[in-house]
Amino acid sequence: MVKHFASVQKVLGLLLMVFSASMLPPVAVALIYGDGGGMPFFDSFLVILGAGILIWLPVARVREELRVRDGFLVVVLLWVALGLSGALPLLLSPEPHLSATDAVFESLSGLTTTGATVILGIDELPHSVLWYRQQLQWLGGMGIIVLAVAVLPMLGVGGMQLYRAETPGPMKDTKLTPRITETAKALWLVYLWLTIACGLAYWAAGMSLFDAIGHAFSTVAIGGFSTHDASIGYYDSTPIEMIAVVFMLLSGVNFALHFVALRRLDPRVYAQDSEFRFYILLMAVSTVIVTVALFRTDTYIDWEEAFTNGLFQVVSVGTTTGFTTAQFYNWPPFIEIMLLFLAFVGGCAGSTGGGIKQIRFLLLIKQGMREIGRLIHPSAQMPVRVGDKVISHRIVDAVWGFFSLYVAAFVIMYLALAATGLDLLTSFSAVAACMNNLGPGLATVGAHYFDMHDVGIWILCFAMLLGRLEVFTLVVLLTPAFWQR
Repeated sequence: MVKHFASVQKVLGLLLMVFSASMLPPVAVALIYGDGGGMPFFDSFLVILGAGILIWLPVARVREELRVRDGFLVVVLLWVALGLSGALPLLLSPEPHLSATDAVFESLSGLTTTGATVILGIDELPHSVLWYRQQLQWLGGMGIIVLAVAVLPMLGVGGMQLYRAETPGPMKDTKLTPRITETAKALWLVYLWLTIACGLAYWAAGMSLFDAIGHAFSTVAIGGFSTHDASIGYYDSTPIEMIAVVFMLLSGVNFALHFVALRRLDPRVYAQDSEFRFYILLMAVSTVIVTVALFRTDTYIDWEEAFTNGLFQVVSVGTTTGFTTAQFYNWPPFIEIMLLFLAFVGGCAGSTGGGIKQIRFLLLIKQGMREIGRLIHPSAQMPVRVGDKVISHRIVDAVWGFFSLYVAAFVIMYLALAATGLDLLTSFSAVAACMNNLGPGLATVGAHYFDMHDVGIWILCFAMLLGRLEVFTLVVLLTPAFWQR
């Protein structure tokens, strides 16, 4: 057994008590709009607060510090507990009328910023429920930033150690600032100001204030939930679509890089980062390919329409946001599959984006090129470099280990979903969309997951958690060695 479980229990109880406060804003929204939907959220607040107190109280006097091993348990238990707790108001609300399984799926989809939904008729939902869905993604996105940049590096599985060797300034260290609380605060401020800027831009472009705030929440969180069934396509507005593109691109960038650029007031910080350059290049090349393909296949009959739709969907899927302006899952098969594979690359490490992450793919490419070079020059010393920095063998090995586990987990869940009777394209795209925290898939899960059976829903819940917790964090708990003294 893991030692110091009392410390883990204490942290879990405290965080549940804090999370219970997230049930109060929807109560206020229900009162403002008079939709009568406030009681399920208030009841959930009392239940989650009470559960947190009951978990925390027996160990309130414990003063033992958490070990690294305990950190894995805290992270996984917290995300599971929040996913289950977040489902409670959705289960209690008369609209939407969800089963326990569907409520957990919707909650986890929000918190992991996946954006897959089992709800039909989103436009008719009470304002309180609409607000809550968007708020779930925003809180989840902030949690992901702190997790990826401040917590997981301490456990040895985060993205920070993959790029800190190259990036200038405080990012050479494990944390941006000497204390993890200061790191979290700095990232929170960047996240908050980016959300405010996005919301104001949406509002100025013609969205209602309610929709502008809700879509700012899900844009900056790279979530994809919308207050309308038609997503961003509901507005049929090119300015709104381009605002979404800009903020999706910004939110797919490492937030620690934003922090350094803002602190120095120097935009050249971005140009000096290899991962950022690779990210922008991939998005640009993919946009050109998709635009040409849309025009050449007569999906759109003029270049401007092909470009705006192609750009939007490339950025939306490539950053794993999942907003839609068109039914891209009905586009020519080549474009569908290309976009789905783009989601596997995902956003930058330390961003709210999902997927394997840009820096890992960049390192895999560089490692592959090194091996080709070794075949030609067997005796040559060819280190893997990112920028002008040499990447250690340990980091390269960790990337290969992550990639191997990612592929293996994907194949297992794909086969498990196919074994339930789903067609292969639906199974493949559903696991890809959930594991990469994208949301919309192809075939029958292109628009929603309403028709997915309960067994499939639970497989996809696991896929969302596995992808969001960077695979290692969750898989390590399944090994016997973890539980040995």
